[in-house]
Amino acid sequence: MSGFPVDTDTLCLFDVDGTLTAARQAVTPEMSHFLQELRTRVRVGVVGGSDLVKIKEQLGSNVTEQVDYVFAENGLMAFKNGRLHSVQAHMGEELLQDFINFCLNYLSKIKLPKKRGTFIEFRNGMLNVSPIGRSCSMEERKEFFLLDQKEKIREKFVEVLKEEFKGKGLTFSIGGQISFDVFPDGWDKRFCLNIVQEENYSTIHFFGDKTKPGGNDYEIYCDPRTIGHEVSSPEETQQICKELFFS
Repeated sequence: MSGFPVDTDTLCLFDVDGTLTAARQAVTPEMSHFLQELRTRVRVGVVGGSDLVKIKEQLGSNVTEQVDYVFAENGLMAFKNGRLHSVQAHMGEELLQDFINFCLNYLSKIKLPKKRGTFIEFRNGMLNVSPIGRSCSMEERKEFFLLDQKEKIREKFVEVLKEEFKGKGLTFSIGGQISFDVFPDGWDKRFCLNIVQEENYSTIHFFGDKTKPGGNDYEIYCDPRTIGHEVSSPEETQQICKELFFS
């Protein structure tokens, strides 16, 4: 699929979990190869809610050199052509502690089949809250996800937090299988668009699986600056890209 000039006016941005990989799984060799082929046609970027360590675990330790952009933590840590650009958010210690204390109190009252460790993870620009705990095994993750789909554990938690911290400038976003993100208003995945806009792309495609209201792809998927594509698997991501850029 070589021999075509790269369309430098077009950028494709991809969510990670459920879009390029199965949830918290490593990218397949096929998908990794496909992204390299796609780079011969358009510019390619990755935008995930996870920190850089987790993105590298899934997409490879050299991911910042394999694509044109890597946006970790919704773009609060950004790599362009391998170079780091970072921004840190500060909620203020009083609000931060009030929030953490409230979450820990709420979590202590939830009865689950399993509870593990790392219930609240502090990142550069967000907090990640997990009722089961991020140190759960893959089987425990799947068990919680099925229970959450049925009982809406995360959804109910978020609704309580929205009411408790109304007017505090916080946004809540449910993504992946076991957690949700909390960050200052406006610091969702659209944040990365502020970084790429200096390149004046004529077209920006975004591919994600959590595109419904409350999902962590919703805002960037609906943003007028992007053409949003809802996908249900890495295979569907490849299929749409082939139809758009290789047919």
